[in-house]
Amino acid sequence: MRRILSALVIASAFAGLTASGQPAAEVSLTRLDCGNGFNDQRRFSDTFAYTEPRVPFTFSCYVIRHGDDYMVWDTGYLPGSNPNAPTITLLEQLAQMKVKPEQVKFVGISHFHADHTGQLGSLPNATLLIGEREWAALTAPKPMAGANVAGFTHWISGGGKIETQAADKDVFGDGSVVILRTPGHTPGHQALLVRLKEKGPVLLSGDAAHFHENYENNGVPGFNYDRAETIASLERLKQIQKNLKATVIIQHDPRDIGKLPPFPTAAR
Repeated sequence: MRRILSALVIASAFAGLTASGQPAAEVSLTRLDCGNGFNDQRRFSDTFAYTEPRVPFTFSCYVIRHGDDYMVWDTGYLPGSNPNAPTITLLEQLAQMKVKPEQVKFVGISHFHADHTGQLGSLPNATLLIGEREWAALTAPKPMAGANVAGFTHWISGGGKIETQAADKDVFGDGSVVILRTPGHTPGHQALLVRLKEKGPVLLSGDAAHFHENYENNGVPGFNYDRAETIASLERLKQIQKNLKATVIIQHDPRDIGKLPPFPTAAR
């Protein structure tokens, strides 16, 4: 009996340790308001699946805290750039969380469109995490149509650190925050998996899907880079959701805002 009790005590002691023997870092996830508006849902199906000309559309950014480190996922539109842009900046929202821009270690982006990269320039000290094929399309002699080249000026000029991903990336090395390769919307599109102790795994979709309907029925917008890759990425995300019992958040679908606590409260 004593041996059993001793084994249980030892197991308890190591339950909060990572594989390296270090205490597991506390991880949290906070949604930021990066814009709101409407969109023509008919644009988001190449099989004419949708008939609504005007549906709510939101723009979400996220802050992941991993111990003492911070990561921002997507940066939204630049305030004032268009009617859908936010009225409060990403930095102002970080300040409300008592996070200084120089504390942000990584800024990961799902893809290079302006509604996900408009405020990149406000985090010049952060290491940019971007898909390898995304970076290549962005920095080509003739950049891919739709790429927000201006938003990446600091990194293109060599002023900032950059890490390109050809495959998935375990950001902090402990499996808690993993960038997932999900091409299709753009060549190097990425999604994000965040494992939270209380809420469980959360999948942030980027633009792998724009609405519940896209996600559930493998709907592909006609403007996507590659149809087959889009469907393969959607299927991958759905398998991850099933296997991990993850909460999927479609970043542009306002119906998913309530899946995380309201700002500035973080999910843990």
